Amino acid sequence: MALLDLVEYVDPTGNVLAARIPPDGTGELRLGSQCIVRESQLAFFARDGRFLDMLIPGRHTLTTANIPLLVEFIKLPFGNRSPFRADVYFVSLKQHSDLAWSTPQPILMRDAQFGMVRLHAMGSFIIQVAEPRKLLTTVVGSRALLTVQDVEAQLRSSIAARIADVIAQRMRERRLSVLDLASEYDELSALMTEGLKGDFANLGLELRRFYINAITVPETLERQLDQAGGVAAMGGLGDFTRYKAAEAMGDAARAGGEGLAGAGVQFGVGANLGALMGQTLAASLNPTPAAAPLSASCATCGTQLPARAKFCLECGAPVGPRRCPSCANEMPANAKFCSECGTSLRP
Repeated sequence: MALLDLVEYVDPTGNVLAARIPPDGTGELRLGSQCIVRESQLAFFARDGRFLDMLIPGRHTLTTANIPLLVEFIKLPFGNRSPFRADVYFVSLKQHSDLAWSTPQPILMRDAQFGMVRLHAMGSFIIQVAEPRKLLTTVVGSRALLTVQDVEAQLRSSIAARIADVIAQRMRERRLSVLDLASEYDELSALMTEGLKGDFANLGLELRRFYINAITVPETLERQLDQAGGVAAMGGLGDFTRYKAAEAMGDAARAGGEGLAGAGVQFGVGANLGALMGQTLAASLNPTPAAAPLSASCATCGTQLPARAKFCLECGAPVGPRRCPSCANEMPANAKFCSECGTSLRP
């Protein structure tokens, strides 16, 4: 095993959280060796799995002053220049940004307007090592190298476990529809940052920023909303149908010949669809009244008539109250004399 007179680590990828020198096992060091710790790094000396001394950024000559715990632990048998074995771990303190996240499965939400809706959320986050010793003891262990990619899966699992609760709570408290969530990204991001701090801290990490970039609904619902918006923008269903028909004919004119036949089909389908939509809308706005019940009968021929009939459907005789030609007194339709003045009502 070669003697390490200079100990340093340069991250070639920018994604390393912690790295051991040498990577294949414990190195041979001695007092007087140089250790270079770069900006945004810390160096930890360990022996037999125990993390002892720490060096801050700078060039350090190893002495009993800057690694006292390690020297005390190994009990140098042959003086200050004697070699000894130790692990050196370099921990990166830089921020690791643009880490993407998304919900692995759609989130099922209850919406007052659309019922049950499946949402898909995505965004990014930034992390940084906050407690190096905790990271080394709980995550790194005996690994020679720990990268951001090694912990991303666990971090994304924490995000996926909490995002549904945060969105549901916000919708419930603010009485929001899924269509209102686009204006709540900043607030939802702040709530997620607060809720995830403990999960990240358990790994020795700090969640510096959390961003929600998009919360989307299924494509089918998007198409329905786009169609409803088009109808409203055109001033109503009738104008929208005429616009779609004109659009189809314009496409046909540009295509020419064979395109005209195809556009004719499109026009027919569009017109029929528009007519069907119009009938459906009209039916919902102006429902057909139910037939009036039969509750009256003709005084002349006895035919059963609707309650508000004015003339008999069978003989044509007037139905309903009659007025005396002499005194204008109102009487039943089958009266033969006026009850007020006695005038005969017979024809």
